[in-house]
Amino acid sequence: METGVRGDLQWGTTANLVRAAAERFGALEALVDGEQRFSFTELAAAVHDAGRAFLAAGLEPGDRVAIWSPNVWEWVVALLGLQSAGGVVVPINTRYKGAEAAYVLQRSRARLLITVQGFLGNDYVTMLADQDLPDLERTVVLRGDAPAGTTTWAAFLASGAAVDPSALDERMASLGPESVADLLFTSGTTGNPKGVVGTHGQVLRGFADWAAVIGLRSSDRYLVINPFFHAFGYKAGIVAALTAGATLVPQAVFDIPTAMAMVATHGITMLPGPPAIYQTFLNHPDLDLSQMQTLRLAVTGAAAVPVELVERMKQELGFEVVVTGYGLTEVSGIATMCRHDDDALTISTTSGRAIPGVEVRVVDPTGRELPPGEAGEVVVRGYNVMRGYFEDPVQTAEVIDADGWLHTGDIGVMDDRGYLAITDRIKDMFITGGFNVYPAEVERLLLLHPDIAQTAVIGLADERMGEVGVAFVVATAGTNPTPEAIIAWARQEMANFKVPRQVRIVPDLPMNASNKVLKTELRRQA
Repeated sequence: METGVRGDLQWGTTANLVRAAAERFGALEALVDGEQRFSFTELAAAVHDAGRAFLAAGLEPGDRVAIWSPNVWEWVVALLGLQSAGGVVVPINTRYKGAEAAYVLQRSRARLLITVQGFLGNDYVTMLADQDLPDLERTVVLRGDAPAGTTTWAAFLASGAAVDPSALDERMASLGPESVADLLFTSGTTGNPKGVVGTHGQVLRGFADWAAVIGLRSSDRYLVINPFFHAFGYKAGIVAALTAGATLVPQAVFDIPTAMAMVATHGITMLPGPPAIYQTFLNHPDLDLSQMQTLRLAVTGAAAVPVELVERMKQELGFEVVVTGYGLTEVSGIATMCRHDDDALTISTTSGRAIPGVEVRVVDPTGRELPPGEAGEVVVRGYNVMRGYFEDPVQTAEVIDADGWLHTGDIGVMDDRGYLAITDRIKDMFITGGFNVYPAEVERLLLLHPDIAQTAVIGLADERMGEVGVAFVVATAGTNPTPEAIIAWARQEMANFKVPRQVRIVPDLPMNASNKVLKTELRRQA
């Protein structure tokens, strides 16, 4: 059986991982963001200073701290600093609008918000000005002008000088693998985001194994395009890089020319992402293959991966290793993975087999395990399964059964080797460009439009994005909305990955005898 580093036992917490990385990798580069560079020793010092600042702010073990920021070096230091002080990180999607972010802040009762002003023209502090946030005590601005009532990151760090370093050491010593590390919000079929509770031990063990399976090493330079607010960017990015001693190179905004330039400038060897990233690379008119030859590792998934793409990634982009995987937030972002020596067909047609220490089965509605080749619901059991939905035992019990199996809502088929292929979703969730989109949530937001009486959203296959949203809309009586106007409105009210690419105005929605929308019929129409 494969064994990873067992980071949960060796290090216990992410704070201890940072210190261990400083001891193991010392002067090697840990983090590069523009002109800002940190060795592992320097990163550990910066994290310690940030931890003292969080103590100065009165952070207690278990308190939630939200981070609403793109991929920048300050995100890494803030994350590891707050976790060193016993805080629980609550990442917020940078594409969220004010009301969407406010829901996460309200539901988590976050005491502090770490954010930026002016990213892609978004003034995040201003977006929250009219929101009711009774638990939010302080807002710290990493980059951009700090509005009245907020604190700059520099001033926040300076406040930590009043805290004795031994106080942070004592706080760190009080934490362990079972301490809560993160609260990542996801949406379910109800459309209401739910907070997934994860521990230090889960993230450390899972991504020590992840790094071992793909062969990440200290000589790798890792371009992290996947957003830090996502389980992949945070765990497979920040934590895995610290585990292996790889150099983390964050990219704040994804665009192909910048990514190609980053590969050339930084000698990038590790580049993960959804298939659309690699397809766009290969199809870009300015692709210079001579500048891409440092690439070595690719980890993909979140959508179908054509076998031809896997072969082109190796032959044209020079990747030595291409692996796919499957996971969801409720299982710490990781459940199955292909291995580095799997063939292109296996990588293309499956999501790999269970990671060490985790069981994955395909079951029928009664919970009976199905034989290879039969489709059923994918269930997962092991150390990676969430502690539960935050302060919601009812919904937790709905997805984790009495035997500890988490019911994913995904339909899959297992082959006789134990390799899993995801074939469909019990839930209506679809994936666009690597982002999960939950139709019920989009429908709830669309119904705020005064001209929309009813709506149903489905995912439609798209060659570049994997899937895109299509909204079927029944207009409010006496109104005559246009698809263009609804899409324009949606862009103002929700994150752009949720915005339907198509809107179809229809006289009514197909219903069954229980007055539920027949989405199978809508998919047939689309």
